[in-house]
Amino acid sequence: MWDAETGATFGKPLESHKGAVYSVAYSPDGRYIISGSHDRTIRIWDANTGAPVGKPLEGHTLAVLSIAYSPDGRHIISGSTDLSIRIWDPKTGGTVSKPLEGHRHSVRSVIFSPDGRHIASGSDDCTIRIWDAVTGAVVGGPLEGHRGGVNSVAYSPDGQYIISGSDDNTIRIWDAVTGVAVKEPLFGHTKTVWSVSYSPDGRHIISGSHDMTIRIWDAMTGTAVPEGPTSNRKSIARSLDSQHIAPVSGRETTHVSDTITHVSIPFSSSSEPTHPKFCLQPDTNGWVTDPEGGLLYWVPPDCRAGLHSPALLTIPLTSNVRSVSLDFTDVAYGTSWTQVLKCPQP
Repeated sequence: MWDAETGATFGKPLESHKGAVYSVAYSPDGRYIISGSHDRTIRIWDANTGAPVGKPLEGHTLAVLSIAYSPDGRHIISGSTDLSIRIWDPKTGGTVSKPLEGHRHSVRSVIFSPDGRHIASGSDDCTIRIWDAVTGAVVGGPLEGHRGGVNSVAYSPDGQYIISGSDDNTIRIWDAVTGVAVKEPLFGHTKTVWSVSYSPDGRHIISGSHDMTIRIWDAMTGTAVPEGPTSNRKSIARSLDSQHIAPVSGRETTHVSDTITHVSIPFSSSSEPTHPKFCLQPDTNGWVTDPEGGLLYWVPPDCRAGLHSPALLTIPLTSNVRSVSLDFTDVAYGTSWTQVLKCPQP
């Protein structure tokens, strides 16, 4: 267990499983931790002492890949390589219904709806299914569209949508009632998407991928938040007036971004804009890159078709977005965030 504020570990490792642990979750009241393992069992732990609570929950015939608590804490669900989903009573350690069966391959992800009435599951069979949490009946799906296994599913906080991340490198958003995809797939990751989640307010989606990046998406539009992560970035700092963000990367460059127009500009250590041999058109996500693939700056969607030469660092006056003018006067350089921006003189 880790301290969320300091990042330090506390207590001893929780040890009892006899195989790899694939999934962990807290109970809604924070008193317990559950874990699902390759050893085919689920274990419940006291979150304060780290001691096992009761006996292992046994029933799956193959590895347990995903587990989750119901919102009221009364039940636990699990998805397994044995193609089934099971619903457990954490007090008795027994199942409360027959296994939920329907997926044709491993069940990689399970989650309760916010109201606890439904369960969503994602599988290596490339589909998502929705189940009645009481009867175990299928009430939605299979939701089809992914071209690879579904590794992660999550409900929006209001329960209206389900998101899914897949081996096909995409994220999809589905109507939780009709099962219809409500937008085009979210493209951006270059490798398998392992994990997806909504922000608590439902405005954003985050995704983690085998391409070593985490991306943030606008849940309404399905577009990537422009300051998308890159594995080279080490820290970011916001200017004192909160109008700019300066991410610091492993390269000898600093990118200062206008937080209103989301256009990022590269700088050299001389505080003058540099003009390397840019890729002359943005990629499919709107990023203009250098010859090595480094992100230079982002172009809003409605500006890409008529973009002037990126070396000019301009946006056409015909664009619906206002022109951009950046002042480089207060830009400084260094390896820590405290050195990125000069403090204005009184």
